[in-house]
Amino acid sequence: MNLIRLGLRKPIAVIMFVLAVVYFSWPVIKKLKVDIFPEIESPAMYIAMPYGGLSPAYMDGFMANEFQKVLLFVNGVKELDFKSVQGLTLMKLTFYPGTDMSQASAEISMQVSRAMGFLPAGAVPPMVVRFDASSLPVGQLVFDSDQHSVTELQTMAITKIRPMFVNIPGITAPAPFGGNMRSLVVNIDPQRMKAAGLSPEEITLAITKNSIPSPAGNVRIGDKNLMAPMNSISSGISEFLETPIKKVAGRTIFVGDVATVIDAADQTVGYAVINGKRSVYLPIIKKPDASTLDAVENLKNALPMLENLLPEGVKINYAFDQSVYIERSLSNLIFEGVLGALLTGLMVFLFLGDPRGSLIVILTIPIAILSSVITLHFFGQSINIMTLSGLALSIGILVDEATVTIENIPAPGNGKTEVKSDIGCLVGNIHCEIVDSAQYPCRAHAGFNDGRHP
Repeated sequence: MNLIRLGLRKPIAVIMFVLAVVYFSWPVIKKLKVDIFPEIESPAMYIAMPYGGLSPAYMDGFMANEFQKVLLFVNGVKELDFKSVQGLTLMKLTFYPGTDMSQASAEISMQVSRAMGFLPAGAVPPMVVRFDASSLPVGQLVFDSDQHSVTELQTMAITKIRPMFVNIPGITAPAPFGGNMRSLVVNIDPQRMKAAGLSPEEITLAITKNSIPSPAGNVRIGDKNLMAPMNSISSGISEFLETPIKKVAGRTIFVGDVATVIDAADQTVGYAVINGKRSVYLPIIKKPDASTLDAVENLKNALPMLENLLPEGVKINYAFDQSVYIERSLSNLIFEGVLGALLTGLMVFLFLGDPRGSLIVILTIPIAILSSVITLHFFGQSINIMTLSGLALSIGILVDEATVTIENIPAPGNGKTEVKSDIGCLVGNIHCEIVDSAQYPCRAHAGFNDGRHP
């Protein structure tokens, strides 16, 4: 009631407030993030530790056990769960609610570096991932070609397309899926290897030593200081076959003497079928501080630039676009809001005959929605499935409230509103009821004194 009285006493202030809401809502709408899901702070982190070929028992003993010793020193840790399979140990750290996850992430990185000194030789640094339910793929880049194999498509996606995402605001991507990494496969002939007096370990060690670039220093020629790098990495199969292994009886044995080399791929452990055809796809993940609609729009605008980096015959399609659902929800919300406002205003005008009340109803719903959007921005929220559902439900409530409110406002009569009073007067045989003694004259009607009035 006090709010209504304030609005009636200060109409200019109310008008200015409404205009301010309309004016400031436009820049807020452009800045407000639009996502599929709201930001969920899940106090959990994952650590993936790979070591190719090691059995699950050894992964538990040599990997998980060493990490468990140091991760217990991280503040806020509630539970540690380990799962080991062949060649991989996955660790999940659950924290107590309210833990500063940024600080916990820094402490985990420090403890992981500490544990690396106790791991077996050849262990690579693990991958530390912070779980975020809102960082889900918003789409997939699908690579298709009739002239190139899935292995070549996989290599193009990793070496040419994925590095370009640093120039596209709001998106990132993990490794592509569907193909295999290009590999030079060495097939050793057991008979020739045995005749040369070699073992598989000697061949492997020789290939490793002869495939490492190393700095050789500088060479001064006159007044010039030239760099002299040494690159022993083979550029093709022919050079790879000429890799020396061992010198026996004055004769150098090369890789081509005991093995064959083919340009192939790793063993297939998974594949992707899109539209009935084997393909390679690159999952697109938006960054936590980006809007889904803006990130997807930036990616679609950059597709021509990405296609120019690929050879002729390779096509890129953006599939499984999740932003479509958000755009559809937003359009449905706007449509329902406009339709509800117009129908409610039309109903008030037809049944009550009040054009001013109809205008008030039509303006109430969009102003209330814009005020809600500004409030969401001030509280750091985003437009997502949850908030869109709440706004959609609020439109129905606004329609009901506007109808009931306008219907219960008494219609003006000749510019005056009569309020009856309990005070009466008697003039002869004419009984009067004083409506408002300060502003309006008595309204008289025929009647007799019933003894209640002096």
